[in-house]
Amino acid sequence: MGPGPNPRHLDLLEKARRGDEKSRDTLIKAHIPLVLKVASQFCGRFLRLGEDEEAQVALEAFNEAVDSFEPEAGVPFASFAQTVMRRRLIDDLRRKQRAGREIPLSSFDEEDEDGNARNVVEAAEAFAEYESAQEQIERRDEIDRYKRLLEGFGISLSDLVRLTPRHADARQRAIEVARLVAEDPLLREYLEAKHELPLRQLEQRTGLSRKTLERQRKYIVAIALVYMGDLELLRGYLDRVGGSGSEREMPGG
Repeated sequence: MGPGPNPRHLDLLEKARRGDEKSRDTLIKAHIPLVLKVASQFCGRFLRLGEDEEAQVALEAFNEAVDSFEPEAGVPFASFAQTVMRRRLIDDLRRKQRAGREIPLSSFDEEDEDGNARNVVEAAEAFAEYESAQEQIERRDEIDRYKRLLEGFGISLSDLVRLTPRHADARQRAIEVARLVAEDPLLREYLEAKHELPLRQLEQRTGLSRKTLERQRKYIVAIALVYMGDLELLRGYLDRVGGSGSEREMPGG
């Protein structure tokens, strides 16, 4: 088993995510060897930062990984960053090909330790496809667990789709109420014990009318269950599209 994550790097990562630019610069400098390793393996040749475009793409992707990393997902940051870098390198290669800068895939051939030919682009694409398939499996598993949670409260996924507020502002308010229920110990305990929303307390805490809360009751409960449960993918989905006017359904509906 390899060494665990560097505590200093974890501290720098947390500070960088909170907007500390000095910590971000220090973190990036500490990971330049990793950036060059990933980019060089992808291209099949030695790269230098400041001289090779692919190295710059990987560096920018690492910086992007700092912002998009979610510690709660349970994936080590280094692994997550490498995935982001590989995907951006693939995107950059495809962009160049679309722009007419034809780059034959054979130029990315290399030999493994046994002397067998291996194409690093195809390998990277296969890796990305594998990760996508794994995410689909995890997503289906979450949907199944979510269905069971909903059933315990007398709600189905079809109910959720049908009762999702049509307007973005109403939907966002309902999601904010759901998060309040999930994060407040007393409100959460009430919901778990009685399988009902604490309407009186919510009316006082949120300023929303009881009629509005009752009309959105099932939707609020359903969203609260996402934040209360071990449903990281669904939670991330909510955080991304909760206020968007272009999305009306939870995934799986």
